[in-house]
Amino acid sequence: MALGLSNAYVTLFNAEVKQAYQGKAQLVGATRQRRGVEGSTAKFPKAGKGVATLRVPQTDVTPLNVDFSQVTCTLEDWNAAEYSDIFMQKKVNFDEKQELVQVVANAVGRRQDQLIIDALTASSTSLTVSNDIGGTDTDLNTTKLREAKKLLDAKNVPPQDRCVVLHGNNLSSLLSETAVTSSDFNTVKALVAGEIDTWLGFKFIVMGERAEGGLTIDGSSDRTIWAFHKSAIGYAEGLALKTEINYIPEKTSHLVNSLLSAGSVAIDAEGIVQLTCRES
Repeated sequence: MALGLSNAYVTLFNAEVKQAYQGKAQLVGATRQRRGVEGSTAKFPKAGKGVATLRVPQTDVTPLNVDFSQVTCTLEDWNAAEYSDIFMQKKVNFDEKQELVQVVANAVGRRQDQLIIDALTASSTSLTVSNDIGGTDTDLNTTKLREAKKLLDAKNVPPQDRCVVLHGNNLSSLLSETAVTSSDFNTVKALVAGEIDTWLGFKFIVMGERAEGGLTIDGSSDRTIWAFHKSAIGYAEGLALKTEINYIPEKTSHLVNSLLSAGSVAIDAEGIVQLTCRES
C-alpha cells in the first residue's frame, strides 16, 4: 500500500487526485542515443579530424591518418515501485494504481535526467564560464551565455542542436540582470515567460530542485549549469522505460513498477561548457 493512503479515508472528497509537483524526464532528447543495447555496456565511436594537403602531380597522396576511438557507457538498472492494496483501494473513490503509474514513471524519468547530468559533470570539460563573467559573483546573464556560445564556436561545434540546462532561479536572474534598455531585453523577457525556448542558438531546458541531485549548488551558492551539443553526450538504453502493474497475491496488492536499464557518458568534452552562476 502506498504510505499515506489512509489519509484519503474521508467521508466525502473530490475523486480528482492532485499529484505532487514533480519533475519529469527532459534531457534524453538532447543527447545522442542508442536503444536496445545488449549487455551491460554500449560503445559510442568517435572519428578524429585531419588537414587537406596540396595535390602534387605524380606523387603519392598523403593520408590524413584519422584517429578512430570510442567511449564506453555503462548501463545501470533502476526501478521505482509502490504497492496498491486491494482492500485499501475499496475505501477511496479514485484509482490509486493509475495515480501511482504517473508517480513511478516520473521518478524513473528524473533518473534518466540525472544520468545525463552526472555524465556532464564527469566530462571534466576545459570549457568553463566562471561566476565572474559579466560581473563579480554573478548569476546567469547574457554575457555568460555569449561566452558559452563563443567557446563552442571556437571549437567548431555545429550551431544546431545546442542546449542549455539550467535551474529556474538562473532563468529568473537572466531577466533581472538584463537592462530594460538592452536590445536583448524583450527576447529575454519572452524566454522567461515561456513564450520562446531558444535564444543564441541554445534550446533552454529549465529544471527545479531534484531529490536525485539535479543541478548542483555549493556552499557559496554557486550553481553549475551546462551548455552542450547533442553529439557531445551519449545516452544508451538496454531496457527502455516501461511501467507494469502486477498482482502480488502474498501482498493482496498490485505492484506498480517502473523499470529502466540505461547509462550516459560524455563523448566529446569539446562540445560541453560548464557555467558557474552565483545565486543570491
